[in-house]
Amino acid sequence: MSTFTTHDGTEIFYKDWGKGQPIVFHHGWPLSADDWDNQMLFFLEKGYRVIAHDRRGHGRSSQTATGNEMDTYAADVAALVAHLDLRDAIHIGHSTGGGEVARYVAHYGGGGRVAKAVLIGAVPPIMVESDSNPGGLPIEVFDGFRAALAANRAQFYRDVPAGPFYGFNREGAKVSQGAVDNWWRQGMMGGAKAHYDCIKAFSETDFTDDLKKIEVPVLIMHGDDDQIVPIADSALLAAKLVKHGTLKVYKGLPHGMCTTHPEIINPDLLAFIQG
Repeated sequence: MSTFTTHDGTEIFYKDWGKGQPIVFHHGWPLSADDWDNQMLFFLEKGYRVIAHDRRGHGRSSQTATGNEMDTYAADVAALVAHLDLRDAIHIGHSTGGGEVARYVAHYGGGGRVAKAVLIGAVPPIMVESDSNPGGLPIEVFDGFRAALAANRAQFYRDVPAGPFYGFNREGAKVSQGAVDNWWRQGMMGGAKAHYDCIKAFSETDFTDDLKKIEVPVLIMHGDDDQIVPIADSALLAAKLVKHGTLKVYKGLPHGMCTTHPEIINPDLLAFIQG
């Protein structure tokens, strides 16, 4: 099992397959590198080096009680990149992982480390409602997440994928029990404290300045039926903040569209990477 240890003693698990230009995948909350299985196999076959890590507190990495916030997440990525000496990499982030990509690329992406970035169903610029972000979700939504996690994490981690995450609560949806079970499996591998803290990290972190700082091309992909990260207050705003952005909106697709519709998402990712 491949791991490295950060400066504060946290052990980070990662996968590193193949050779060629590196693509680094950043998973969503409360999942793991396994959420990218489909994309990693696809791009491995296309001749790329594919890398994915379990964020601290998630999956097979240390179940940390501290450092479960975006600055540390980005620093952990920088440490992974240095450990593997990655250059000219494409960083692809889903949901919370999209926030991690924005923070990492803005602060550590210079010097030829990063070639391009992709934000998929991503949380930037900021999710929570405030005077400066009136279109955001009320803090009570995220308080509800915390309460559900603390009360019965195992049941909460059934309800999210069985319902809004994959759009399985929509009329006529083709439900994959395997996808629901795999979401639950990944979630329950991680630590409750880290997952609890990460709710604040993904909902209250303001990535506005990060997006403005990014110099590389950015592809922003979002389903217009995303029930977890509503598109109007995320992708549509983020696309206006990045210097070199391309926005692709997917009609009717859910938050977890990389899993439910890889036959659509993967070719579009490849076209952007090769473009």
